[in-house]
Amino acid sequence: MKRLLAVLCLSLCVIPAVAEEVPEFTLVIKDHVFVPAELTIPAGVKVKLVVDNQDATPEEFASHALNREMLIPGNSKAKIVVGPLEAGTYPFFGEFHEATAQGKLIVK
Repeated sequence: MKRLLAVLCLSLCVIPAVAEEVPEFTLVIKDHVFVPAELTIPAGVKVKLVVDNQDATPEEFASHALNREMLIPGNSKAKIVVGPLEAGTYPFFGEFHEATAQGKLIVK
């Protein structure tokens, strides 16, 4: 009986936790501009950025502050996981059209 209770106790302890859903936020690239140019996300939470490149040409999402760089072909989407981040401002840019493709994540 004690052994059965011990096995039941152990099995309850090793039941995997339900995975938390990662919130998604969308950035659109259109005419070599990020929309929105400023995106607010929560602090202390891992988030998924869905970057939707609606231009026919590729763009490279880049951010030194986020330590991320990803090529996004024309007319396609990419998912980039960031965080959890501390409160602050994290700039990003499109490396192929840096003059116009500028933005920042505002973490609150």
